[in-house]
Amino acid sequence: MSVRELVVLGTASQVPTRHRNHNGYLLRWDGEGILFDPGEGTQRQMLRAGVAAHDLNRICVTHFHGDHALGLPGVIQRINLDQVPHEITAHYPKSGQRFFERLQYATPYRATVFLTEGPVAGDGVLAQTPSYTLEARRLSHSVETYGYRIVEPDGRRMLPERLAAHGIKGPDVGRIQREGSLGGVPLDAVSEVRRGQRFAFVMDTRLCDGVYALAEGCDMLVIESTFLDEDEQLAVEHGHLTAGQAARVARDGGVRHLVLTHFSQRYTDPDEFERQARAAGYDGELTVAHDLLRVPVPKRR
Repeated sequence: MSVRELVVLGTASQVPTRHRNHNGYLLRWDGEGILFDPGEGTQRQMLRAGVAAHDLNRICVTHFHGDHALGLPGVIQRINLDQVPHEITAHYPKSGQRFFERLQYATPYRATVFLTEGPVAGDGVLAQTPSYTLEARRLSHSVETYGYRIVEPDGRRMLPERLAAHGIKGPDVGRIQREGSLGGVPLDAVSEVRRGQRFAFVMDTRLCDGVYALAEGCDMLVIESTFLDEDEQLAVEHGHLTAGQAARVARDGGVRHLVLTHFSQRYTDPDEFERQARAAGYDGELTVAHDLLRVPVPKRR
């Protein structure tokens, strides 16, 4: 059975707290696992969440600040210790190549698995698989930062009443799907477009074109909301978003499920992030993330 869900491994910004580990997010997408921004302690959080090194197929790093990347050494060494048999690809800003190399070989270990590297040098498509296209967009932070977006190819939804009207049933349903027409009946006459699902991951950024492009039309948007709205000036100065700003991005982009995360240690009431997001006009599904939470990608309409 295909599974599409977000596994939250950590939700703290800059420094961990008693209740929040540094960043870390695993997206299960059918048979693949995509690990985003493994901060310090990610390997232990994976254990607590029931996530194994064998579950990983890609690692996507938005930028090389410590709370988003210091977990790489442990994760990479665990991949080698467990001798993961399949290819794992690492994406990260190309300008941070030296940081990736230092983290990959931070300490000596027996290398049994060599990661495929896919550095990000600009906006565009990073990878295409039968299940999704992975894209990147430049964000606005104090160091070069990219957000990531996963787009499933559009498919077709067969319409039983139209199939029946044309007398198409049984094995012929599969034939018209494969061949595009049957007995003069085109596929368009008995089906409609089934829009592919979309997921975006946005961390450490001010408002910019890249944020809006990543969020547009997403079924799920995982986005930082480091600050509350009363500290918007701090957010701008440090290259971050507030809860209200993140919610307005989701509202304007038609996001179905908004996941807020990456919270500053200065705040002790997580419910305030939800209140400010609702006050900003977002009325879709909303989750204020906490460590070890699992959030299903919304089912298709």
